[in-house]
Amino acid sequence: MTILMMILMLFVLMLVGVPVAVSLALSSLVFVTFNGLPPMIVLANMVNGINSFPLIAVPFFILAGNLMNSAGITSRIFAFARATVGWMHGGLGHVNVGASVIFAGMSGAAVADAGGLGNIEIKAMRDAGYDTDFAVGITAASSTIGPIIPPSLPLVIYGVMADTSIGQLFAAGLVPGLLMAISLMLMVAWFARRRNYPRDARFNLGRFGNSLLHAIMPLMTPVIIIGGIIGGLFTPTEAAIGAVAYAMFLGVVVYRTLDFKTIMRVSMDTVETTAAIMLIVAASTIFAWILTANQVALNFSQGLLAVTDNKVLLLLLITLIVLVIGCFMETIAAITILTPVLLPVAVSLGIDPVHFGIIMILNLMIGLLTPPVGMVLYVLSKVANVPFERCVTATAPFLIPLVTVLLLLTFVPEITMWLPTLLYR
Repeated sequence: MTILMMILMLFVLMLVGVPVAVSLALSSLVFVTFNGLPPMIVLANMVNGINSFPLIAVPFFILAGNLMNSAGITSRIFAFARATVGWMHGGLGHVNVGASVIFAGMSGAAVADAGGLGNIEIKAMRDAGYDTDFAVGITAASSTIGPIIPPSLPLVIYGVMADTSIGQLFAAGLVPGLLMAISLMLMVAWFARRRNYPRDARFNLGRFGNSLLHAIMPLMTPVIIIGGIIGGLFTPTEAAIGAVAYAMFLGVVVYRTLDFKTIMRVSMDTVETTAAIMLIVAASTIFAWILTANQVALNFSQGLLAVTDNKVLLLLLITLIVLVIGCFMETIAAITILTPVLLPVAVSLGIDPVHFGIIMILNLMIGLLTPPVGMVLYVLSKVANVPFERCVTATAPFLIPLVTVLLLLTFVPEITMWLPTLLYR
């Protein structure tokens, strides 16, 4: 059985609705069996794929985000963002982006942002007279900031697969994440002028101070996580554990919004989510191992370089490949499969693995906003109670600023690498 047939089998299984992890593992198992290798190789590689200390951060970051949602902290974040930027034209659109930036420093996942803040943001915008399509579109687009600004689950997975410093990846994501926010706010301002969207309220120092007072402790979460990692006080894994402890402290002691029943429910949700992610990582590992063992990465690299040796064209080609695959494949699976294939090409072009990681993750985040996979769109379809197809058209205009930022980061690496170079090199 050839590599091409294995890849074809993978996509056929996914198209007929077989779960991504099962599709990866099954196609790998069939390849191994047909080529006379012991089936235990599949199990051994799957176990080795998740036997990694940095991956321990994944369930803790997921749990921290779930606890923040259940503790009612998202409403405090939204109120603070509203008091801070709501005075601008199209105020609630800017609030939407600002709240996502703040929440990004707590959850590190686009779907958590869309599910946690999305319900509050879309309801508030509808009540204020904003078009539902605009509310859904900006909510979907702003949720992609979550996995770029640290902490970030996709960056943890990429760091493990690429054997790259997660601390440097976190530092590299900060400026690009803020750049994404600025570009989306410019888009909101453009819509606000065209559609005459109102200001939410004039800036009031007393209101701002009151919202800051209520949100100050949740706002300390990203400070603790990012500051601790960048300052070298603890590793990303230790930071994740600290985030959970702090979220528990806020929910149980300070706000008293978490009881034993809620904590158990949140814990079970975290177990389910973590199990799904780890199964995908494990299954992707054996698939990636087969690709590497059969020199697919080397052949792919040589094939691309044979097409052209122009760095700009090769970067555009790599970007297009990741964008297309991101439209059809779940993010974690795409990272684990594409990293060993595309990273050698990037390195041969002189691209730093940290810089390439940010490019890849942003590419895949844009894939979350496009059919047929589009997980963020499915979440918002349920949250906003609108058809999936309408979510797709509503989000389309906001792809313009995101793709613009992607191209800027791709061809101006100094934007991404400035902070990691300053702190680590």
